[in-house]
Amino acid sequence: MADFRGDQAAGLRRLLGAGQLQAITFVAGCEGVAKSIAVANIGAALARLGKEVLIVDEHTSSDNVASLFGMSSNYDLLHVVQHEATLPQVLLQPMAGLRILQAARAVRKLGRLTGAQQQALLNAMARLDHPVDVILVDAAMSHPQGFSPFGLASRETVVVVSGNSASITEAYALIKKISQAYARKHFRILVNKVRSQPDARSIYENIAQVAVRRGIAQLDYVGAVPHDEAVKMAGQFCRPVVVQLPDSAASIAFREMAADMVHWGNQERDAGGVEQFMQQLLHLSQRVTPNQFRV
Repeated sequence: MADFRGDQAAGLRRLLGAGQLQAITFVAGCEGVAKSIAVANIGAALARLGKEVLIVDEHTSSDNVASLFGMSSNYDLLHVVQHEATLPQVLLQPMAGLRILQAARAVRKLGRLTGAQQQALLNAMARLDHPVDVILVDAAMSHPQGFSPFGLASRETVVVVSGNSASITEAYALIKKISQAYARKHFRILVNKVRSQPDARSIYENIAQVAVRRGIAQLDYVGAVPHDEAVKMAGQFCRPVVVQLPDSAASIAFREMAADMVHWGNQERDAGGVEQFMQQLLHLSQRVTPNQFRV
């Protein structure tokens, strides 16, 4: 493991100032729940609230978070670790207060990084030119047990579901696998593309009751985003709906969620900020067997 002491630790502390970092990982049990759209819109809404947001994107497809802003990158965080690119070359900034870090390739390699590569990762993060208030992780589904090392390092996990039965079944299965594999006992549920608020509440309550009854986990309700054509319309302009159509029903829902998220875990955030998050990330990545990752 890398040496986390001395100048490196001091440099990481300077990133955060007061050191109050909020890290939230978004996961889903199946495709089609518009998880990346939710992450992009919540990130944009948090930035509009004055937060400095870093979205860590674990996807390589054309439907990743960057594409939702009409952007793409030829680089990945792994290129920085391997000294093939600089962090500014990897980072995308679609709007003030919001940056996107492509990390699909890097996350597959985390458990196999040498000490020098781990140090390169820490050095790169130490050179961020702005403090980070919130890290949002758009986790891929291809990890062992369905959970990424970034998710293990995050205090909060949001499971995104939609109104169809397959999504609900797979979401519960994912919660069960993560709980059993990593002793994670708290999750939050975001219901996306739903017909009505009562339907969303019913979906959440059904999952929560089963999870509690079987001793799997405690679940909290994030909220619901209605099925709204405005999301599709905004996508045609490669902009999040909270920016393109701020008065739409979906936009209002995303903004309300972002406003609530600001207050999550205020008493539990670590004074170490990014420093502690990166230490946790590198340490916990060893718990995932590298050869189980899909390439």
